[in-house]
Amino acid sequence: MKFVKMHGLGNDFILFPPNALCEEASLSRLARKACHRNFGIGADGIILVATQGTFDAPVKMRIFNADGTEAEMCGNGIRCLARYVYERKLVENETFPVETNSGVITPSVIVQQGKVTGVRVDMGIPRFQHADFPLQEETGNREEYVVHIDEMSFPYTPVSMGNPHAVIFELPDNWPVYGAAIEGHFLFPHRTNVEFVRILALDLAEVRVWERGAGATLACGTGACAVLAAGVRKGILSRRSHIRLPGGELRVEWPSDDSSIFMEGPAEEVFTGTIKQEVWTQWTSLKE
Repeated sequence: MKFVKMHGLGNDFILFPPNALCEEASLSRLARKACHRNFGIGADGIILVATQGTFDAPVKMRIFNADGTEAEMCGNGIRCLARYVYERKLVENETFPVETNSGVITPSVIVQQGKVTGVRVDMGIPRFQHADFPLQEETGNREEYVVHIDEMSFPYTPVSMGNPHAVIFELPDNWPVYGAAIEGHFLFPHRTNVEFVRILALDLAEVRVWERGAGATLACGTGACAVLAAGVRKGILSRRSHIRLPGGELRVEWPSDDSSIFMEGPAEEVFTGTIKQEVWTQWTSLKE
């Protein structure tokens, strides 16, 4: 089975072509095996590409995290998918809709002198309602909640970008330990992504991300959008800001409260490869 390894600011994925079909129940196993950095290819997740969806979109994206769980959406992942399908002429236009598990998302590839230099994505409108997250909390919507981990208390802003994010405006030294604990906290029945943020300027934030199902990653596109949305609501970030992640910076813009957030950043193809048939059979088998 052929595959392509891509990354967006170091958040890396294995993309399988439209003919990469296997049993639905074995997709979780495939993700765990393929993403293993010692016994597999190594990645934060796998992306399955389909050339037809159910919402009149020419492309459908399914993404599975390294732990085998299926994600609703992924900002870095959709940039990689956009470049992948555009360069392989699976789509005709530079802007096109993509069906995801959180709805239709519209990326636009940025082409300069015939080469894709980046991807700008209409990420949709951020949602802050209690039911959109969801939270295992009392009914009601607030600007800020608090999660308690051992003796520490972390005020956080819940943001849904089609997937859940808990945005925390502090950056402790041992943030991965707290990120792991918060991801699986009982307050979040579907677990959550966690962003730890240090504001450097009105238009610049430094962010560390603990991704649901993947752990500490070098970048998170939906997380960058969630940080901007939470920062704008708190009045500590401008509507057009740079979000600095370990893998690099994303440019994020939120023109108004009732508009989509737009994210712009790179998508790089690293290498292509072929999984041996016997290995593919093992990775997609339901037997351990």
